[in-house]
Amino acid sequence: MIVTMEMYEEIRAYHNQGRSIRWIAKRMRISRQTVKKYYKGETIPGVRKEYHRESDVVTEDVKSFIEDCFKSDKEEGLKKQQHTAKRIYDRLVEEKGFEGGESTIRKAVAELKDQNKIIAKSSIPLAYDPGDAIQIDWGEATVYINGVKTKVNTFCGRLCYSCDLFVQAFYSQNIESFLEAIQRMFEYFGGVPRRLVFDNAKVAVKEGFGLHARATDKYALFAAHYSFKPEFCNIASGNEKGLVENLVGFSRRNALVPVPRVTDIDELNDILLSRCIEYRNKHRISSHQQPVKAEYEIEKTFLQKIPPYKYDTSHTCMAKVNDFSLVRFVNNNYSVPCRCIGKTITVKGYANKVLIYSSGKVVAEHTRLFGNGKTTYKLEHYIDQIERKPRSAFQAKPVRENLTDELIAWGKQLPGGNHEMVKLLRLCVDYGEDRILELKRSFPPEVIPTVENIRSLLHINVRQQDKVDFPCDVKVIVTDISTFDEKCGVMV
Repeated sequence: MIVTMEMYEEIRAYHNQGRSIRWIAKRMRISRQTVKKYYKGETIPGVRKEYHRESDVVTEDVKSFIEDCFKSDKEEGLKKQQHTAKRIYDRLVEEKGFEGGESTIRKAVAELKDQNKIIAKSSIPLAYDPGDAIQIDWGEATVYINGVKTKVNTFCGRLCYSCDLFVQAFYSQNIESFLEAIQRMFEYFGGVPRRLVFDNAKVAVKEGFGLHARATDKYALFAAHYSFKPEFCNIASGNEKGLVENLVGFSRRNALVPVPRVTDIDELNDILLSRCIEYRNKHRISSHQQPVKAEYEIEKTFLQKIPPYKYDTSHTCMAKVNDFSLVRFVNNNYSVPCRCIGKTITVKGYANKVLIYSSGKVVAEHTRLFGNGKTTYKLEHYIDQIERKPRSAFQAKPVRENLTDELIAWGKQLPGGNHEMVKLLRLCVDYGEDRILELKRSFPPEVIPTVENIRSLLHINVRQQDKVDFPCDVKVIVTDISTFDEKCGVMV
C-alpha cells in the first residue's frame, strides 16, 4: 500500500493524541503493520530500507584470494603497483574460474579494505578529432629480470580519439629510448598523428616551456621525418595530457600486477604488448559510443602513413677494439670476436641493446649496460682463443661470468683437466649450456659423464632429428629399358 503524505500526517497526529495502533488502523481502514511502520516517526513515506544480501559467490576461498593479493602488495612495497578491484576480479576469472560479477568483487574488496576514498579532482572534458593527437608520458615500475629486482621505465602512449593505448618498458629515459619508443608506437598504431603531446622533459626540450618550448635537434629531426608537430604542456598542467597520465597508473596496476618475473626485457615487452592488444579488443570507454577497437579502426584511417625509411634512433660512434677483445661505449665495455682485435669498428647503442659492426656486418649484439665501468662478455667471442690457450679455461672471465657453477664444477671433475674443459666449452657454445646440462643430468648422480658421452648423445639426437619417414605403401612402376640396353650395348 502506498502511504501518502496526508495519510502519514494523520497517523502522526493520532499518535500525538495518544491513540492506539489498533484504533488508528480501524479508523483509517489500513493495516496495523502500515500504521506501526509510521507510528513513531522513525521513517517517512518514499524512503526504502537499504537491502543487503550476502553474496553466495564470495566464498571463503574468494576472500582468501583477495587477502593474498593485499598481502602480496604489502610484501612488494610498491605503492604505485598494487592490486585494484578490477585486477583482482580479472585474476579470479583467469586463475580460479570465478563466475560472479565484477561489481560483486568490487563490493567484497571495499568491505575488506579499510581505507578512505580519494575524491578525484575535477577537470574539463576534452574532445579530439580522429588522427589528431597522441599523448605520451613516462612512468616507473619494478619487475624481476632473471630473479633480480629491477626498476624499469614504462613509455605510455594513447590515441586521443579512440583511447587505444601502447606501453613498452626501457632501462632508461634517454634520447635513444625516447625515439625508439615513439617509433615502435607508430608501428603498433599503424600510422602517425598530426600532433604528439608531451611534457617539458629534457630529453625532448632544448629550451623554453609549454607553448614557447623548442624541441632538441634530434627530436626535431625525428618529428620532421615522421611529419608530426611536437607539442609541450604548460608547467603544472597535467590535465593537458590527462589521458596518458591515467594510463601510466593503469598500466602499472593492470599489466604489472602481480609483479612480472621474466628472463629479459624483451619478454616483459611481449607481455605488455599482449596486454595492449587485449585492451584494444575487449575494452570500452564508458563515455564513448563504441568499443575501443571500433573507434581505433576509424582513427587508423586518419593517421598519416609511416615513411618507408626507418629513422635510425641509435647513438652511433666509432671505437677501437683493445687487446682483451673489448670495445668501449658510453663508459662501459662490450666483447667482440677476437678476430676484431685492433680494428676500428662501429658501435650502435639503441634503447635496450648494443649492436657492433665490422665491415658493415653485425659481429656482436649485447644487452645495453647503464652506469659506469661495467663489462659484458660472451663466451663465443673468446672460444677460439681459449682453445689455443687451454690453461685459461677455468680462469677466463668469459667462462666464469657466463657459465653456471654446476658446469664449471663438472669440468673440474673431468679426466684431462683444462683440455677436456675446453672441449666442454665448445659444446656449450655450439649447443647452449642448458642443453649440455640437461644431457649431463640424464646420467645417474654417481656417474660423471665425459665429453665423449655427451657428444654421442648429441650425435644420436641430431640423427633422430634428421630422420625422414616414408610411407610404407610406395608404388614402384616397372619400366621396360630393353631399347636403352641395346643402344648402350648391354647384354641381358
